[in-house]
Amino acid sequence: MTRDRYLNMCEQLGKEPVEEEIPPEWEDFPEIVVQAITTFHMLGDRVYPEIGYMGKDYTNLNHYIEMHEPEDKEFFLVLLDWLDSRAIKASQEHLKKERDKLKRKH
Repeated sequence: MTRDRYLNMCEQLGKEPVEEEIPPEWEDFPEIVVQAITTFHMLGDRVYPEIGYMGKDYTNLNHYIEMHEPEDKEFFLVLLDWLDSRAIKASQEHLKKERDKLKRKH
């Protein structure tokens, strides 16, 4: 949901927007967060049959670090790792749901 959609929804429902519930826009994030998210989406995925998503392929990471030149490389890498771990977890949960659905059919 975008900020505009949230505000429109509140207006239609006659409710006051709650600051903590308003979705952030790109300009709300520090530059290093935007750089990390952009880099994360540029990296390739490591996906294997029967296993699923195994995380990002960091082969070209140095190229992206040179391109974005983050001020705090350590924090930049922490952000990438956090994004990757969440994506791996989401993929595992999705695969588990699919397996459970197939088990119920049989």
